[in-house]
Amino acid sequence: MTSSSGSRAVLDPESCYRAVKSRDRRFDGVFFTAVRTTGIYCRPSCPARTPAYANVTFHPSAAAAQAAGYRACKRCLPDATPGSPDWDVRATAAGRAMRLIGDGVVDREGVDGLAGRLGYTPRHLTRLLTAELGAGPLALARARRAQNARVLIETTDLGYADVAFAAGFSSVRQFNETMRDVYDASPTQLRGRRGRPAATRGTVSLRLAVRSPFAGEALLDFLAHHLVPGVEAVGEGWYARTLDLPFGPGCVRLEVGAADRAESGATAFVPATFTLTDLRDTGAAVERTRRLLDADCDPVAVDAHFAGDPLVGPLVRRRPGLRVPGQVDGDELAVRAVVGQQVSVAGARTVTGRLVAEHGRRVETGVPGLTHLFPDAETLAEVDPASLPMPRARGRALVGLAAALARRDIALDRGADRDGVRSALLAQPGIGPWTADYVALRALGDPDVFLPTDLGVRQALTRLGRDLAELSPAAWRPWRSYALLHLWQTLMPSATVATTTPSGGAPCGP
Repeated sequence: MTSSSGSRAVLDPESCYRAVKSRDRRFDGVFFTAVRTTGIYCRPSCPARTPAYANVTFHPSAAAAQAAGYRACKRCLPDATPGSPDWDVRATAAGRAMRLIGDGVVDREGVDGLAGRLGYTPRHLTRLLTAELGAGPLALARARRAQNARVLIETTDLGYADVAFAAGFSSVRQFNETMRDVYDASPTQLRGRRGRPAATRGTVSLRLAVRSPFAGEALLDFLAHHLVPGVEAVGEGWYARTLDLPFGPGCVRLEVGAADRAESGATAFVPATFTLTDLRDTGAAVERTRRLLDADCDPVAVDAHFAGDPLVGPLVRRRPGLRVPGQVDGDELAVRAVVGQQVSVAGARTVTGRLVAEHGRRVETGVPGLTHLFPDAETLAEVDPASLPMPRARGRALVGLAAALARRDIALDRGADRDGVRSALLAQPGIGPWTADYVALRALGDPDVFLPTDLGVRQALTRLGRDLAELSPAAWRPWRSYALLHLWQTLMPSATVATTTPSGGAPCGP
């Protein structure tokens, strides 16, 4: 679908048009189709009559189509798609920028802040994004604000001024103008089409788009197996956790199993309910939760890659659509990885729960057992290593890592270069290759990580009657992370814990 020229992804019109003619849903979010005769842009799977080839152009982002003067199709809602899986596969500066824009960095820190995080000047970053994605950082941020606003309009009863500022707009006038430009409809018209659902102020209920197949129950088992008391809670079919967001604490509840039954290749949806102290955190909360779900993965392409593999192929057929569980906070994941060095998962959960109870900030959520934010790096950097419930050397490693994270010597926000992060982690005393690669796997979303020294990998291979020396993990590139998860999954019990709140109860409190 794309060819690579340097750092630039070039859309091949003939391939794109074939995907549009076949309404191939796998390419929703990978590119967008603009129709000159109607002035609208669509996702490739739009059910409308296929336009003539001479009347269409193809764009690598919704923002690029908008910048070219096209409005979003009201039938297929092209902005409501998973992102391109290419962002994580190639991990170019453009892909990393899209992650940060989705997190609201441009709204909070401006283009200068985004450029600084990526190590570029604002002018060079604008040139790079325009070449790669067809639009600069301001246009990309504007498209994301419009999408967030539409979701809030259609899924909450918030007033329009509240929606405007929650979505990241600086004024109601800017909000109104953007919605008319992007959707050819006023906020009132958008809400009128969908009705006006009841909602609690500060609570946002929406659906997170993921490609199918989506092995939601397997993802839930993994999260439950690694659950940290106080920060996370699980029940039959759902997962909830606290969120440390830029403007205040919040929490999210996900109906993880709801997307398991979607038709392969379709866009499925995971219902999510966010409770936020400040609605300006809506965009950041959504983006971080999507990372947790590995929402931009293309499971059809991943699973097809392993079809003929004698080891992983049967595992894929047994559990199609398996995801690599991400994380809502990279610093938290790195600390948890250090705690988990050379101990069992159960032991790591116990120790991490003690860290949370002693150093985490207490919050009220309304969910029994969901009581704390994970302690931040600044707090852990001041802890005496001797007081930590772990061997002294590991305690020093944890405090040293926390200090480096607090100083921003190491950034784990999906905007950093992966090779640079790995080198910085390995330079920390007590941080070895397993820890650095595990952080890349889950915090940085690297789809091509394999952990040959991992005890779980060795146990899985023994159970499958195979030996590590027989394997050729290079054949699994660029999806070695998914092969790793399939191996781990063979050891995973069904870890769903007894429900901690009634299914009809409030998922999270204020």
